[in-house]
Amino acid sequence: MTEVAFHFNAPDRVAYACRLLRKAAASGAKLVVIGSPDVLQQLDRALWTFSAVDFVPHCFLESESHVVAASPVILSTSTHAVPHQQVLLNLGQFVPEGFERFERVIEVVGQEDEDRQSARSRWKSYADRGYVITRHDLALKTSY
Repeated sequence: MTEVAFHFNAPDRVAYACRLLRKAAASGAKLVVIGSPDVLQQLDRALWTFSAVDFVPHCFLESESHVVAASPVILSTSTHAVPHQQVLLNLGQFVPEGFERFERVIEVVGQEDEDRQSARSRWKSYADRGYVITRHDLALKTSY
């Protein structure tokens, strides 16, 4: 069964996603990041600039097939036709269709009320389907 984890209270969801992706990709994980086109564009820019010494190889699902095949991180607006099904990082506002095909789902939740409300809805959806959810409160950590 898919493991589901919520990472709450991210002061900056995109910056937190960059760090999470860097750590996961360095460990050899294959990831798909799903979100709105605007959020994915922000993440793409941030992945190029967030660290002067690290690079997280990534591309959009619409990139050339050989680039997609070689990239450990795929940015997409849906899970349809994605090549990796190990880790799904959701930066969207809804439960991603097809999430159950992934080994793990990570939900990143910011501090804004709208983001928290949609996260509560996603939490309920996962729980109603019988998924055990792990909660990580980022406000309890000194740094992320």
